[in-house]
Amino acid sequence: MNFLRKFLDRIKPAFEKDGKLKMFHSTFDAIETFLFVPNTTARSGAHIRDVNDLKHTMTVVLIALTPAMLFGMWNTGYQHNLSTAAEMTFWGMFWFGFLKVLPIIIVSYVVGLGIEFISAQIRGHEVNEGFLVTGMLIPLIMPIDCPLWMVGLATAFAVIIGKEVFGGTGMNIFNPALLARAFVFFSYPSHISGNKVWIVGLSANEGIIDGFSGATPLAQAAAGEQMPSIADMFFGFIPGSIGETSTLAILIGAAILIYTGVGSWKIMLSCVLGALGIGYLLNFTAANPYMEIAPYMHLIMGGFAFGAVFMATDPVTGTQTEIGKWIYGFLIGAFTVIIRVFNMGYPEGMMLAILFMNAFAPLIDHYVVEANIRRRLKRVKI
Repeated sequence: MNFLRKFLDRIKPAFEKDGKLKMFHSTFDAIETFLFVPNTTARSGAHIRDVNDLKHTMTVVLIALTPAMLFGMWNTGYQHNLSTAAEMTFWGMFWFGFLKVLPIIIVSYVVGLGIEFISAQIRGHEVNEGFLVTGMLIPLIMPIDCPLWMVGLATAFAVIIGKEVFGGTGMNIFNPALLARAFVFFSYPSHISGNKVWIVGLSANEGIIDGFSGATPLAQAAAGEQMPSIADMFFGFIPGSIGETSTLAILIGAAILIYTGVGSWKIMLSCVLGALGIGYLLNFTAANPYMEIAPYMHLIMGGFAFGAVFMATDPVTGTQTEIGKWIYGFLIGAFTVIIRVFNMGYPEGMMLAILFMNAFAPLIDHYVVEANIRRRLKRVKI
């Protein structure tokens, strides 16, 4: 690393204000700060000094995503093995999935970071580390058979429309990764609706053995069909988006986020309470097969667990006040179940619920703050 540090120090003057390559200062700064901790310090004003900077936060989230990512790679091979009776070993299934998932991750990062670098160069700003997490989230919420060009197009839409038009990292209103998924869903619904068999390595489902069903539990629930066992859904031995199938792997990530203080346990818990509350309420009416499902099943189906842990807790697009976090999370869980049971054409719901509440997060915080102000004013008058 000393050689690399000396090399960067030697070429750094060329990227400074009066250097020949000053137009690429943002790109050089991004590479340098990615490889080494910045040596800059605050010179004036009051500043909060904390080790939990943006880079540290993004690193923790990436570590928390790792269990879901690794299981998603193995499950990709496992589902292919089930559908074709290929009789692959454990590591054979993982290697098969690794080779299928890796290109999606590469496309996401190449397209997203490319746009981030170009935007920073045009504006003369620093390249933020925010996309390090978004670039991993996007592949994990996509079906494994999603075409690479579609992933690239969705990523470009999410970064340009979801982030850069609002001013970049920290200024966006909606979660960029969910915008990418929403783009694919509304533009190419046949690739992500859940009605199509999400298995790779097959041509028009050729080679699928008799009795194999690749439908996701969400699609089966909407159709009133027999769903997989609770154990299979909890551990993740089911078809679905790459990183969303294993509730266990997601809970490991949740524990990491809560332990490090990066993710809000209040939002996670309130999402669960909101889903359970509405789920039990709808059980009394049971107007369609989806309403008859036990409320706790919603927690291990589809993208609920992944959304509650990694999407709803986004510090930029979520609420900031403590009471607001409870309200925000509860409404996300409640709206998820409502969308699922009343919209048979869209058996999921987590994506739309989070995006909807992203828009109302500032309003929730506003009324929570206003209520605190009124309460304190009354105390003063007394």
